[in-house]
Amino acid sequence: MIRKQYTSIDGEGREVMLQCHPDLNKAIIVEKADGSVAIYPVDPIHRFPSETEEQQTTRILAKITNVFSTEIIDFWQPILRDHTFRNAWRKTPGTVTHDMPKCRDIWRSKLRELRRPKMEALDVAYMQADERGDTVEKARIAAEKQKLRDVTADPWIEAAQTPEQLKAVMPDILK
Repeated sequence: MIRKQYTSIDGEGREVMLQCHPDLNKAIIVEKADGSVAIYPVDPIHRFPSETEEQQTTRILAKITNVFSTEIIDFWQPILRDHTFRNAWRKTPGTVTHDMPKCRDIWRSKLRELRRPKMEALDVAYMQADERGDTVEKARIAAEKQKLRDVTADPWIEAAQTPEQLKAVMPDILK
């Protein structure tokens, strides 16, 4: 069977190549009671023989629990290709949007992950400087660690109005 290939961005920001049925055009967007969103592609490859798209949709919906609302949407919306802020998706009529406060929290967590190995290395360097009694080096390391702690307080994080602007916030100290 011929499959349609498309590029998506996973939750770690890596580009991945995915495949689907060439006739895939619809998805079910499910808003759960906790406000989270799930996307279920209505992929013809998973359709039972002689099952219609409507029957497949009904079958998928019957398996979903804790549902607040559902809607059929266009599967090829650009937002569905980038999963960087997947946990900040929110259902709006006919589409999915980003909850920017939640996006900012996700981005801060990502920055914390990126700074962790740098902080650990500086912790070791600080202890070594302490053993040598090198107060100048200890002060330099302490200042560097403070810069790393401050990355999550970058004012550009709060100023970002779109996920794209938010992803552009990468302090030099983490590059």
